[in-house]
Amino acid sequence: MSDRPAPPTDVVLSVPDGQVVWGMQLPIQSQSSLYVSAWETTASIDDLAEIAVAADQAGAFYLGVCDHTAIPDRLVDAMGSVWYDTVATLGFLAGITSSTRLLSHVLVLAQRHPLRAAKELATLDLLSGGRLIIGIGAGHVTEEFDVLGGPDAFADRGRATDEAVVALATCLTNEVPDHQGERWQFSGMHVAPRPVQSPRPPLWIGGSSGPALRRTAIYGDGWLPQGTRRKDLKGQIDTIREIRAEHRGGAPLDIGTIAEPLYVTESEGQDAGWDIPGYVMVGGPERIATSLNELAAMGVNKLQIAFRVRSSAEFIEQTQRFGELVAPLLSAG
Repeated sequence: MSDRPAPPTDVVLSVPDGQVVWGMQLPIQSQSSLYVSAWETTASIDDLAEIAVAADQAGAFYLGVCDHTAIPDRLVDAMGSVWYDTVATLGFLAGITSSTRLLSHVLVLAQRHPLRAAKELATLDLLSGGRLIIGIGAGHVTEEFDVLGGPDAFADRGRATDEAVVALATCLTNEVPDHQGERWQFSGMHVAPRPVQSPRPPLWIGGSSGPALRRTAIYGDGWLPQGTRRKDLKGQIDTIREIRAEHRGGAPLDIGTIAEPLYVTESEGQDAGWDIPGYVMVGGPERIATSLNELAAMGVNKLQIAFRVRSSAEFIEQTQRFGELVAPLLSAG
C-alpha cells in the first residue's frame, strides 16, 4: 500500500468555464539574471505599483510573485540576489489593486510549517477580498533546504511537498484542522482569521518534471508549468489528465502555460521600432492572439505572458495594449 498522502477531497477552480484568461509574473520583484531586464535593476517601488495597477485595470486575471528566502553564493551569478518576500509583496498588492488575483508563483511550501503558512495565506485572502491563488512548488536550491529544513530536507522535498499541500488544504478548509502526517502532526489548534473563498483558495502546482506532473494531477486545482516547451505541452497535459483520471476520477483542472516573450505592435506588419531580441514574438494583436490560441487549443485556459521592453513605462504601455487589443481575441480550445 502506498504511503502517499490522500489528496484533498475537493477541487477549487478559478478560471470561469469556457474562458481563457491571462496573467503575469510581476517584474522587478524577482531579478534572476536569467530573465531580468536592465531597467528592472533600477526600478522603484512606485514603478512596481504602477505596473500592478495598470495590469489590474487592463484585466489581468492574476499577478504572480516569486519565492526564495536566500540565494547561496554559487547561484548569485545565475539567479541574482533580489527576490522580494512573497507574502509581504502580495499583501502590498492587495492594497493597491481591486480585481486581479494574487498568485504565489511559486511558494516553496515544504520550507514552512503548514499552520504558519495557513495563517499567512488565509489572512492574505481575507485582506484581498478573496483574491488569493496559492501556487506551490518543491523548490530547487539545495542550500535553502539545508538551512531551513536540515541535511535531508532537499532530498526529501518531493514527499514533503505532497504532505504540505494536503496539510495546507486541511488548514484552509477547517478552522480546527486535524493532520497526522509523517512530518507534521497537529490537532486542536484554531487557525483564524478564515479565508474568504470557500471552501478554500485554489492550489496551483508548479513544475514540469515527472514528479511535478504527478503532484499536479493528484493534489492540485491547477497547473503552473515551469520551462515546458510548446512542442511538449500537449503531451504533458495528457500525462496529467491520465494520472488525474486514475487518482481523482478525472476531476477538472485549471491548466496554464508560460507563453513566449511578447511585444505587441498597434497594427499587423509593424515592427517594434528597436533592436528587439530574436526570441521575442513581435506582431499585431491578431498575430499574437493566433499564436496564443494555439496554446488554448491544447487545453490551456490560463496564459502567463511576459513583455520584453526597455522601461517601466513601456511595460505599462504593452500591458494596456495587450488587455485592450489581444485579450478580446483569446478563445477557449
